[in-house]
Amino acid sequence: MGSDMWDAVAPDASRRLLRAAVDSFGELGYHGTSTRHIAAGAGMSAGALYVHYRTKADLLFQIALTVHESVLAELEGAVDGVEGPPARVRALMYAFACWHARHHRAARVIQNELGALEPPHAERIAALRRRVRALVRDEVRAGAAAGAFDVADVEGTARAMASLAIDVCRWYRPGGARTPEDVGALTAHLCLRMLGARPS
Repeated sequence: MGSDMWDAVAPDASRRLLRAAVDSFGELGYHGTSTRHIAAGAGMSAGALYVHYRTKADLLFQIALTVHESVLAELEGAVDGVEGPPARVRALMYAFACWHARHHRAARVIQNELGALEPPHAERIAALRRRVRALVRDEVRAGAAAGAFDVADVEGTARAMASLAIDVCRWYRPGGARTPEDVGALTAHLCLRMLGARPS
């Protein structure tokens, strides 16, 4: 889990609690984790946790919000100023897969525990997820319209591409044969092959 995603969280105690919650949820699951366990992981008392987060549900929501806002900003930045459908898709999917490798622990927690979000929290996260999916879909649609991609089903193809990148968080482990950059490059290559990308 890269540190940059959490840098904007303040104060330091709140940031430490989020990181400890990711570790605890990843190890024990959301329902198997107690606030006492999270507080201990952050080197704090259980009472001190409630100064920063009212409930365990609030912690899960803040992790989900941070994760989704981070990936959305990463993807938007990846295509900023990039021209041409193949180059834009390459940049987008490289960033998407790299992000899920670098932040695999937090991303995996959220993928596993989305169902535990309380309804108002789930609605806000769903809106962010729709924005992420729309980024991929819009690039596929634009490339198909320009004749750069051979796509029979824009929605289904975009969903498959997003799933390929997101699933990285389930299997990626640091220290293995592939770096996040390797995973990003392969994912981008595979997505362009899925699109039947034609040379510029």
